[in-house]
Amino acid sequence: QVQLVESGGGLVQAGGSLRLSCAASGRTFNRYAIGWFRQAPGKEREFVATISRSGGSTAYADSVKGRFTISGDNAKNTVDLRMNSLKPEDTAVYYCAARPAGYSATYEQGYSYWGQGTQVTVSS
Repeated sequence: QVQLVESGGGLVQAGGSLRLSCAASGRTFNRYAIGWFRQAPGKEREFVATISRSGGSTAYADSVKGRFTISGDNAKNTVDLRMNSLKPEDTAVYYCAARPAGYSATYEQGYSYWGQGTQVTVSS
């Protein structure tokens, strides 16, 4: 079992920054890669970013590439999502999720464990 808890969401003006954090616990956590997804009102949940178990590989959705950065701290069992140059269209509930090896990084079906989500609201 892996437990995930997101934090760091809030209200920010367009152009601002936020840092989301995903705290993980569980005996087998180090076997999983971590991804961030988001879901805006009335829309399907979509992939945002992912980082490999070792932290050596990352991937981003085109919509956030160059603005968001995902990073991991294995000592603390946390994965952060640094979000810069935020836009109103980034408003959503953001979720972190854990993915076992061999599963797709960009599809939510590949992820076995999910956090409860944290709200990010970007005002124009």
